[in-house]
Amino acid sequence: MYWLSKRKYIILLLLPVLCVYFVYICAPIAVAVGYSFTNYNGIGKAAYVGLHNYIRLFKDNIFYISLKNTFIIFIGSFVSLVIGGFAVALLLNTQLRYSALAKAFIFAPAVIAPIIVGIIWVFIFDPKTGFINSFLQLIGLGSQTRLWIGGKTLTPFCVTIIYCWQQLGYLATIYIAGLKQIPKELFEAAEIDGANGWNRLRFITVPMMRNSISTVAILVITGTFKIFEVVQQLTNGGPNHMSETLITYGYAKTFSNGEYGYGMTLSTVTFFLSLLITFIYSSITRNRER
Repeated sequence: MYWLSKRKYIILLLLPVLCVYFVYICAPIAVAVGYSFTNYNGIGKAAYVGLHNYIRLFKDNIFYISLKNTFIIFIGSFVSLVIGGFAVALLLNTQLRYSALAKAFIFAPAVIAPIIVGIIWVFIFDPKTGFINSFLQLIGLGSQTRLWIGGKTLTPFCVTIIYCWQQLGYLATIYIAGLKQIPKELFEAAEIDGANGWNRLRFITVPMMRNSISTVAILVITGTFKIFEVVQQLTNGGPNHMSETLITYGYAKTFSNGEYGYGMTLSTVTFFLSLLITFIYSSITRNRER
């Protein structure tokens, strides 16, 4: 198998994958960026307009609303899933009774299609017929009912809850896999040296889990910037686009309004924002490891 180690053969073996990656990843991104500089409605020829769409974008109030909503979801999900997912993984990694059953229940939402997840949570958050408001009225707390979805403020927070509910089990599984890779001898040696549970967590578990933590963090960053189905099912971006995210607003402009050029501008900005945040996070964590 010596020939496999030669560079030209490695490139030859990677060539089919690189071709698929270019055709289905790189080319669509390039096409989207190209259309972002045009005025195009999906019919006929696209007219080049330069930076007009980007200038329009930064004057668009709904863009800032969707940006704010996206960042609320991102920050809430990042803290909850990166830290909370790690805590859940630590708990599930112990030899507790029924831990296998708990793993199954926590992971189950990850296999449900996002559109079905949206339908499930509509029956919980709907202001008129949802479980939460109905329960509050039943127990005499009708004054505490809220517009959980479809209002001007609470929708992104509810979307954050739904996203965390759906992704917690999947991300905890990544953490558990990382925990399984830590040699038990390290913990045994630390315990013999008198290290308590907190010190073992701080000086052994967390440093040894850096790669898993980085993987989960990047998945959360990219995942929150492409949330679409849940918002569409819950509110369809309403009322008056007040619950839009960057992706749903881009979808509305592209397919509902037929403004393909402006929709691609929104998609391009969303892509580069997620890329920028991923780069910043990777740079910070890389500097800490040095």
